[in-house]
Amino acid sequence: MAASKSQWLTFSIILALASTAISFYLSRRKTKSKSRGEVNKKIHELEASLKSALEKCAAERQGRIRAQQALRKALSGPNSVNLELNSYPMAPIAIVHSCFSTRNGTPRQPLLVPLARASLIFDSSRVPPASLEGLEGYSHCWIIYVFHLNTDLEKLWKPSSQSKFKAKVRVPRLKGGKMGVFATRSPHRPCPIGLTVAKVEAIRGHILLLSGVDLVDGTPVLDVKPYLPYCDSILGATVPDWVKEDRLLTVASVNFSEGFSSSLADCWTMAEKKSLYASPNEFEILIRQVLSWDIRSISQRSRPHDFPVHTETGSTVDDASTLEHYQEDEAFENGFSAVIYHLILEGLDVSYRIDSKGNVFVENITVSSHTQTLS
Repeated sequence: MAASKSQWLTFSIILALASTAISFYLSRRKTKSKSRGEVNKKIHELEASLKSALEKCAAERQGRIRAQQALRKALSGPNSVNLELNSYPMAPIAIVHSCFSTRNGTPRQPLLVPLARASLIFDSSRVPPASLEGLEGYSHCWIIYVFHLNTDLEKLWKPSSQSKFKAKVRVPRLKGGKMGVFATRSPHRPCPIGLTVAKVEAIRGHILLLSGVDLVDGTPVLDVKPYLPYCDSILGATVPDWVKEDRLLTVASVNFSEGFSSSLADCWTMAEKKSLYASPNEFEILIRQVLSWDIRSISQRSRPHDFPVHTETGSTVDDASTLEHYQEDEAFENGFSAVIYHLILEGLDVSYRIDSKGNVFVENITVSSHTQTLS
């Protein structure tokens, strides 16, 4: 009897434990099922929200595109009378600090003077330094800029019927002959925008250092783009024969006076702090490279060497006594022009003469009194 009671007690305990285990298992399974259902529900809600956001973004983009198309159509229509609305709001993003203080002497094309240096100082309020990251990996870059020193800029604000932009311009390689403005790189254009290429030397914060430039000091820059040889250099590209006449713009030789080096050394004490060059010797090489090309205007080159002319300083050689004085000059007798020309580099005035055979004689260098200051 006692044994039977003991067996029944053992069975009851086992049954209770089994029941508890089954209840616990079913409870956990129900909980897991509920949790999985909640997760699936949340996933469906997020998917629906994402789909709705994408549809809304696409609709907004299409709306912007339609609005922009409508605006361009309205502005280009015949009934548009506000000329200012027909222009695009563009402002310079950088200013050029160049070795060329004035237009006179600035190379006619890029890379002709390898030692011609400049720094592009970007407006940090509009262009973060991070914008220049990666540009140092390119050897050259394109620069889009404004011909801000043109003497005919006031024409831009006149109605097209009164602007009187010249369709043809005089070309140096044609000895003053005229060519359509769009067949040239003349700065005097309906829109005075220039395009040049330069060698990338270094990037220092918000400053881009360049060489081989043909940019005058203070030039406003609109954009900078990397030079891509695979598409920017066109294999088999051709040009008219008159463009190939480089010999018309080269000089026979560049010669320095005996006292030039000492004069340069004296001037260097004032120019050194702001100079883009490390020494007077390097600066003298720059002068030689610049003057290796005839930087005179067409009228200056075609002017007879013994003909009365206006000098660069403003005085006029127009009477017999003055002309006789020039003719007594030893250099004049040797074929040099009576006119002294001036090249201003980094605020230093380089005076030189050139003879009828294209030999340049650099006479002196002084601190210029009318240089353009970069603000």
